[in-house]
Amino acid sequence: MQDWFDVAKKIDSLVLEAAASAGLENSFSSEIRPADPRFGDLQANGALPYAKRNKNNPRQIAQSLVEKLEANPNLTEHADISIAGPGFINFKFKPSFQLAWLSAFRDRESFKSAAKALHAGEKVVVDYGSPNTAKQMHVGHIRSIVIGEAICRLLEFCGAEVVRDNHIGDWGTPYGKLFYAYKRHLDAKALERDPLEELERLYKLGSKLADDAAVLEECRQELVDLQAGKPESMALWETVNKLSIQGLETIYKELDVHYDCYLGESFYRDKVEQVYQELKDNGLSEESKGAVVVFHPEHPRFKEQPFIIRKSDGASNYATTDLATMLYRNEHFKATSIVIVTDDRQKDHFEQLDLTTKKWFEKTRRQMPKFSHVMFGKINGEDGKVIKSRSGDPIRLRQLIDEAVERAAKIVREKNATLPEDEIKHIAEVIGVNAIKYADLSQNRTSDYIFTWEKLLSFEGNTAPYLLYAAARIQSIFRKLDTDQLADLESKATPFETPEEIALANKIIAFVGVLQSTIEQLRPHLLCTYLFELAGAYSSFYSANKVIVSESDVQARRLLLCQRTLVALQSGLGLLGIPTLQRM
Repeated sequence: MQDWFDVAKKIDSLVLEAAASAGLENSFSSEIRPADPRFGDLQANGALPYAKRNKNNPRQIAQSLVEKLEANPNLTEHADISIAGPGFINFKFKPSFQLAWLSAFRDRESFKSAAKALHAGEKVVVDYGSPNTAKQMHVGHIRSIVIGEAICRLLEFCGAEVVRDNHIGDWGTPYGKLFYAYKRHLDAKALERDPLEELERLYKLGSKLADDAAVLEECRQELVDLQAGKPESMALWETVNKLSIQGLETIYKELDVHYDCYLGESFYRDKVEQVYQELKDNGLSEESKGAVVVFHPEHPRFKEQPFIIRKSDGASNYATTDLATMLYRNEHFKATSIVIVTDDRQKDHFEQLDLTTKKWFEKTRRQMPKFSHVMFGKINGEDGKVIKSRSGDPIRLRQLIDEAVERAAKIVREKNATLPEDEIKHIAEVIGVNAIKYADLSQNRTSDYIFTWEKLLSFEGNTAPYLLYAAARIQSIFRKLDTDQLADLESKATPFETPEEIALANKIIAFVGVLQSTIEQLRPHLLCTYLFELAGAYSSFYSANKVIVSESDVQARRLLLCQRTLVALQSGLGLLGIPTLQRM
């Protein structure tokens, strides 16, 4: 059985053959893509651009193609062909084809086998999360974490080898103030109880004490000792970073995020000299006002905005370590693609990084990996401003997760008070944590969005609770049936007949195509929208079509639709890092 892409490729080939048979020139392109569901399942749009180039009537061009296509029984056996608008050629799959497709694509592995060709043979380094050590993560960190993890899962599902890299901020001036306070004001029990809380307290205390000139000088000396590699300073630095990562990983575990490496800024501190030397030797860098910079005069925004790679005081900066990072990922990981997930305030930095790396690698005859800066907007409160706590500080991610679970538990108890307490706790944890994740992923990442508890935990609309409930509701059907009723559904089922059956079958078939769009644009909200629409199509089907009926063939095809809907929901949510529940 062919997957979605094979079908699209086959139709594309048939359209090109029809174009040649109709006497159209070689410049004709069929441009196969998903169709508007009102008109079909796949669409060939080549008649319009061809007619425009050759000053023909696009409708007539489309009609000549359709006549050739309808003469091919291999195509008309599986799809109805029609023309819409000025010359769009639509292909609507027949129920027999839908049944054959759903019979073949029975589980997550079937979908994966269809999708893996998209990025097979690629090695992608995904840089996401990237908090600073010795600090608590706040609500703003959630976007990079969940978007980055979803992209990793999608890429792996589509055949890529993925390296998850947490490029933490673990070097630089804050350590001087932190070390000063650590040596004088450490609460050892607090550090053992909550390392990040205590380290952040010490950093804030050190910063406050550094208002005194004498203390500031001691903080500077602490930093000098660290940068000089003094054993005592390095040992303390390693302790702080180890405790920081342990603290971070407690949150990552709850979010079901796991990194392959933590190659922070410190990892590249001995690799920047090669960057300086190669950029200089290849005529790419120059001195400007005491600093070493790279200009990009061909770029309209960067004509007078230099990319500073060494500050006037001789120190390296983010640009330097990021260039060293690009080189390391190219040479060590052999990355064919690099994806960096940060907020949109860093747009200029990463655009200049991309431009500089391309010129550098071209000069040194290195292969330039595909580079993608996945930007995202801000999370705002209901007042439209960046979300903060009542004290005016950023809301800590730990507090946000705890509150989400607490609120979810209250809702679960209200809806199903008879559940055992341990099951209520488990359901609340799944709903609470994943409601936060889904609320973020379901937004177009480049937009800001409004955070509201009411919407986030609602069982209506495009939310995690709604989708989790949809999956649980399907599983409740299967719990009522015995093994014989669920056996050999594919062989027992007849082609779909009712409008709701056909619409749901088409929506399930669209799954792999949606994955393609999602991964091409690195926008997880496209998959979220699909899953919401899939759940809606299932709800319409279930409301209009009784599943457990006396006719065995009708029951089989409807159970088949239920099972395949569940597979698509579970697979799609899993790619977003969201597990489903047996019941709610």
